[in-house]
Amino acid sequence: HFVVALVDDHARKFHASHGISCHVCLLNPRSRGSIQLSGAKISDPLKIDPNFFADERDVEDLVQGFKLTQKLMHSPALSEICRQDLFTAQVRSDDDIRRILRERADTVYHPVGSCKMGIDDMAVVDPQLRVYGVRNLRVVDASIMPAVVSGNTNAPVIMIAEKAADLIRLACGQRQVA
Repeated sequence: HFVVALVDDHARKFHASHGISCHVCLLNPRSRGSIQLSGAKISDPLKIDPNFFADERDVEDLVQGFKLTQKLMHSPALSEICRQDLFTAQVRSDDDIRRILRERADTVYHPVGSCKMGIDDMAVVDPQLRVYGVRNLRVVDASIMPAVVSGNTNAPVIMIAEKAADLIRLACGQRQVA
């Protein structure tokens, strides 16, 4: 991700200056996180553990991505406009890279797969997006996807929503929209 702005903690930390940001993204992580209920009330917060880097191969993939990002940022075209590295200036070795990755890595808002769709014992929703064991409830978002797509999840979620609309229309006896 290349952004013409200083992005720190998803822009939650503001820097009143000009800058650029370049972030590496692991599109197909091998590590798997979890989501659990913390209580019986709807107001009880979820327990979310992204479990980043549970698979060491993810770390090593990002080490290579970090090195490529550094190479790009130090290229002649960018090095003359980049005056200061706010976050990784002290990173020199692969161990330094691993440390900074563990300190700063987070999601880019496209997690998927927490409500598996299918017909097996691990499935949460059936092929018509209905939650097993709960009447009149469907899941219509990226959580039904078995794996993250190699890009933004927006278009696939729109497709899931369009399919859900057709399924709901059929269930209600309405004509499907072409």
